[in-house]
Amino acid sequence: MLGEIIGLTVQVTNCDAALVYLIERETNEIVLRASQVPHGQDLGLLKMKVGEGVTGWVAEHKSVVALAANSSLDHRFKRFQGLVEDTYEAFLSVPLINQGEIIGVINVHHKEPHPHTAEEISLLTFIGEQMGMAISKGVLSDENLRLLSESEEMKRQLETRKLVERAKGILQHRFSLTEEEAYLRLRNESRRHRKPMKELAEAIILTEELSRKSEDDDKA
Repeated sequence: MLGEIIGLTVQVTNCDAALVYLIERETNEIVLRASQVPHGQDLGLLKMKVGEGVTGWVAEHKSVVALAANSSLDHRFKRFQGLVEDTYEAFLSVPLINQGEIIGVINVHHKEPHPHTAEEISLLTFIGEQMGMAISKGVLSDENLRLLSESEEMKRQLETRKLVERAKGILQHRFSLTEEEAYLRLRNESRRHRKPMKELAEAIILTEELSRKSEDDDKA
């Protein structure tokens, strides 16, 4: 998705470089997540506070900044080591917004002076709005998948715990063991046979049920 943003941005602006930053809510930082010019070692590591530099200003004010030339002379500009784009002349920065909430920033750089047309700014703003919505949906989808996975894991753990508790009760009754002794026997047998506790507990419960059924049949 971030690659799509880069591609569309380059197509619309014919720029020499494009970068996408996303907001990290926990730290209130803007983090570099994608770029046209290779920045493999900086992706996910290059960060700035909201309000810091032109990018941080755009994130803080949710407003576009268009600098046609000498962008480094702007009072908001802050140079970041390793970003060759900071040496370029023209700089256009547009917020990524979803439902009024800032989620990131798109930066466009030209090596030579470049007057940004109203149409260019409008198109990039439109990309920012549409992609902001798409990214938010993607993040929400990932979060839902994570929560679903955690929920399923909790269900599995609860099921295992119920089975282990039931198997412990059987061992306590059958062999006059304390709860701790029953658990230790289960754990040791699990290790000795290299079987999960759940699987061993199921076997104990099944054996107990078959034993009871056999006793009932004998009585009948």
